[in-house]
Amino acid sequence: MFKFTKKKHKDSNKYSSDESIELIDSDLHKNINRIKQELGDSSDLIVNFYKVSEADKLQHAILYIEELADKASLNSLSLEYAEFIKSPEINTPDKYYYKLKNSITGFRNTQEDTKLDSLFEYLLSGYSIFLVDGCKSFFAINTYSPEGRAIDEPTTQTVIRGPKDGFTEKMSTNIALVRKRIQNKSLRLYKLTLGKVSKTKAAVMYIDKIAKDEIVSEIIKRISRISTDSILSSANIEELIKDDRYSVFPTIINYEKPDSVAAALLEGRIAVFVDGTPFVIVAPALFFEFIQASEDYYNHYLISSMIRIIRYTSFFLTFLVPAVYIALVTFHQEMIPTVLLINIAAQREGIPFPALVEAFLMEITFEILREAGIRMPRAIGPAISIVGALVLGQAAVEAGIVSAAMVIVVAITAIASFTIPNYSMANAIRISRFALMLLAGSFGFYGVFMGLIVLTLHLCKLKSIGIPYLTPLAPFNKTDNKDTLLRFPLWKMTSRPTSISGSDKPRVRGTTTVSQGFKEKPEKE
Repeated sequence: MFKFTKKKHKDSNKYSSDESIELIDSDLHKNINRIKQELGDSSDLIVNFYKVSEADKLQHAILYIEELADKASLNSLSLEYAEFIKSPEINTPDKYYYKLKNSITGFRNTQEDTKLDSLFEYLLSGYSIFLVDGCKSFFAINTYSPEGRAIDEPTTQTVIRGPKDGFTEKMSTNIALVRKRIQNKSLRLYKLTLGKVSKTKAAVMYIDKIAKDEIVSEIIKRISRISTDSILSSANIEELIKDDRYSVFPTIINYEKPDSVAAALLEGRIAVFVDGTPFVIVAPALFFEFIQASEDYYNHYLISSMIRIIRYTSFFLTFLVPAVYIALVTFHQEMIPTVLLINIAAQREGIPFPALVEAFLMEITFEILREAGIRMPRAIGPAISIVGALVLGQAAVEAGIVSAAMVIVVAITAIASFTIPNYSMANAIRISRFALMLLAGSFGFYGVFMGLIVLTLHLCKLKSIGIPYLTPLAPFNKTDNKDTLLRFPLWKMTSRPTSISGSDKPRVRGTTTVSQGFKEKPEKE
């Protein structure tokens, strides 16, 4: 299952074992020259030398990358360093080092090490490095610039009623948004560094005792096995750790909203944060979760259940309408009502293509328009896609290339596809739809049913971090089905998903009673 990652992991271990760990030198100027040499004498590397007094030979240097360091943090360090100069009381490099460290670290995020690789890792992460002449250790203070995109409304998960804040490209901000919602001591965070070249920061978050230990261990093991030059997005991790790499159906879900991640964690799932991307991936992710939306839990359960039924109906319309139309027109005309059949035959008179080619032309044209609308500037993208669809559809009908019925079929399919909340699942349905259209054009309804059987078997075979993909429908679990096709009231969903959660499975502890009216206040005697 994991042959590629395992092989890479073994090669990585072999490679790392042959490398010797290089420590920094006690000579300050040798260290500075080595750092400049390794960074190619980069112009944004700032090196400042300091001495307590001109007569004293003891000195130190502060190094940082200009674009990564926060100017306010550097100014604060300068003020603290001024206090250090006033009372040196030092005569050896070790005393100088510890006096310097104790004077300016305070409550800052400080790291201490002796390895040269660690020095470069901290330096390129926005830390300021302190080196003392004659000392073989260094300490680093986090001065990373907090500048970045402000917390804004997410673009992929829009809601009418619910929180409007979304993740940003800064991992620390994303973690804080989730911690703000789950203020519990059982919330765990495990940090990793991925990519031999990019050194991308990542973090695995879960709730102890709610998440299963074996699932947590499996996810951390799979991520730790990744051996690649760079990880630039959470999508890279998603592709490398999924169970079935050749399936178009997503088995790991991504969220742009903190409340969705918090809700997943409270069910026993595990979230993976990656620095530089506003999307947090969550696993295990089951098939029915891709049809659900966070807004389902902010509306009345009857309304949410009705909307879910509409989504599932749209799901089948997106998948089946073109294939069913092709099968009916090509092989099973006797199943079409006579009046409708006469109208379709009249529309198709003079059409030079069979129904299958006609459907493919329209579907591919719409996919081109959809992609163009996404890539065009935001101000004109929607206008171009809508106008393009109307103009091209009308022109194609008038030119006798396609029939009006086919335009309606493609329009219904396109509109229904927009109701699927998750973009990855929508893409999987788009690809599968073309395969079903080919089967319908070749074998009629026999091909359609065979395609549905193969698809169902494929979905039953899929797993998400070892959990069957169609859970809780297959294998069937009566308790977990309270939040699958329909959404039951919150007071009915008393337990977390049994296949995912750990030892702490109760979600609602006890019941609440609702009074049927106000009792009159008893009169005082």
